[in-house]
Amino acid sequence: MALAPWKTCLFACVLMLTACSSPAQQPEVLVADSSLGPLTPRRDLSELPRRGRVLDRNDSVLVATRSVYLLTLPVRPPLDSAGLNRLLGWRDSALRDRIAAALPYEGARPKGGVKLLLTNAEAERVRKRQKEWPMLRLTQQTMRTYTTSTGAPILGYAADQAQAFLSSAQRYRRGRFYRLRNGGVESYYNGLLNGRRGARHPLLDSTGQERGTWAADTVFQQSQDLHLSLDTKLQAYAESLLGGRKGYLIALDPRTGEVLCAVSAPTFAPGTLTAPDRAGTRRQLLENEDMPLLNRPATLANPPGSVFKLVNAAIALQMGAIRPTSGFRCDQSLINCVHHHPRPNNLTVALQYSCNPYFYQVMRSLIDHVPDSLVADTVTARHANLATWRRYARTFGLDTLLGVDLPREQAGFLPTPAYYDKARRTRNWKFRSIYSLSVGQGEVNLTGLQMANMMAIIANRGWYYTPHFVRSVGTDGPLPRFTEKRYTLIDSVNLEALVPGMIAVMQRGGTAESSSLADVGITIAGKTGTVENDEGDDHATFVGFAPAQNPKIAIAVYLENAGFGATAAAPAAALVIEKYLRGSIAPKRKRSEQRMKYRTASYQREHR
Repeated sequence: MALAPWKTCLFACVLMLTACSSPAQQPEVLVADSSLGPLTPRRDLSELPRRGRVLDRNDSVLVATRSVYLLTLPVRPPLDSAGLNRLLGWRDSALRDRIAAALPYEGARPKGGVKLLLTNAEAERVRKRQKEWPMLRLTQQTMRTYTTSTGAPILGYAADQAQAFLSSAQRYRRGRFYRLRNGGVESYYNGLLNGRRGARHPLLDSTGQERGTWAADTVFQQSQDLHLSLDTKLQAYAESLLGGRKGYLIALDPRTGEVLCAVSAPTFAPGTLTAPDRAGTRRQLLENEDMPLLNRPATLANPPGSVFKLVNAAIALQMGAIRPTSGFRCDQSLINCVHHHPRPNNLTVALQYSCNPYFYQVMRSLIDHVPDSLVADTVTARHANLATWRRYARTFGLDTLLGVDLPREQAGFLPTPAYYDKARRTRNWKFRSIYSLSVGQGEVNLTGLQMANMMAIIANRGWYYTPHFVRSVGTDGPLPRFTEKRYTLIDSVNLEALVPGMIAVMQRGGTAESSSLADVGITIAGKTGTVENDEGDDHATFVGFAPAQNPKIAIAVYLENAGFGATAAAPAAALVIEKYLRGSIAPKRKRSEQRMKYRTASYQREHR
């Protein structure tokens, strides 16, 4: 029996590749002697592994592959909506709302009819009374399901089940922007979640006996579960505070680099991007000018505002431009100071009151310093000082990819001397033309992950683990690079010098005294910031860690168009810190908590 033409061609190609490849590249292919007669290649595949689950830090299942039920409504009415609502146990307007959410646009008529996801209990009700509703069609299929309504940008989606969303995104004007940035851990760890089916490639003779192999066998690889570092209760709480705003809140454990919660607001449910009955909701998300599909903590880099004074002060201490006891006048002739405060006679007082003129002079001392070797060349000295400043700043994980386990992380930006040479069109630029760096404005841009990691570095007095969302792949722990301790170029004594001022920020007279947790025995080390915005209200920022002397949580908050960091960002951070460390909120802060939650609920009602 002769080989079929395609099989003969395949067999010849295998023989040719085997002969031409180097010994190191040769697959383990055993070809039988041609005297045995015609041979038939065969491919035997093992069972396809089921995609792994995603669990939180307490081993609660967040994402899994399960059987679901789809109810297909008739293409053409009439349909007894009230009766169907009663059958399924829904409220009177539920069917109308579900259909509106399922249609890609108002008035659309899908060829196959509208499909609605049902719970097992709802499907059982339909099955029992199928004869009374012959126009309804109930089917079962396997798909990725979400047991949580939080953490959408972190969980992400399996690309093969998000094709409807990706197609819509490609057609939309921001399609490419969104499509590349929202795969989450489902996308980042796709290969490990999927596993790999094994395959054997035997050659069979005319009697069905194996006579060698025509290709290398592949080994079956079981899919892996992902155990996230997320605390879903803390995540849900943080989303309840920020969900109605634009911005982010990210908290991590500075001792391990594990991300405890990461909110990108406005929020949406993670199943929205893959559910077959949410086409209308996906369209609304794409068209929403608040851009809820943007994963803000990882992909949005903004000026950090006054929180960046911590980095500048640490570098100035390291370079010898200042000492912890250095004082400067609050001279507002070049830059304003929005806080009334005593003379900043040392670094602690300057941080406590966030004195802009003080940190302007700190940065000027750093940039304008001329060593004896360059006494006649101030331009070269200025360039060298800025380059040194940037080198130190980058060891905080800035102006570089941290390497977090989410796709499309952004690097942020720190300006170089060459950047200013080009922007100012001269090498002879002066500090007064770049002074905005001293207060975290202008050209410097940081992501939320970088700001939270910056707090972890100060909390640890000089070292960090790369922030990550997966604390264990199967039973093997995190990816190896997340267990490697990294160090800054700043001495621990210089980072320690920042802490008294950060503690003072939260105490009487400090910029965030109203967000203190001293009443419950928690000392926060923090720093507020307000980012000037020429296109609207200013942005509010806050960074910190707690407890100050034994840090267990580091946090960064950025609220767009929210005003002062002290009145908008700091209270949200304090509530999340208290919730994580104590498990509950003290009565004196309940009103602030309810006010934030009310704002979130109002936003969600308006954008249903």
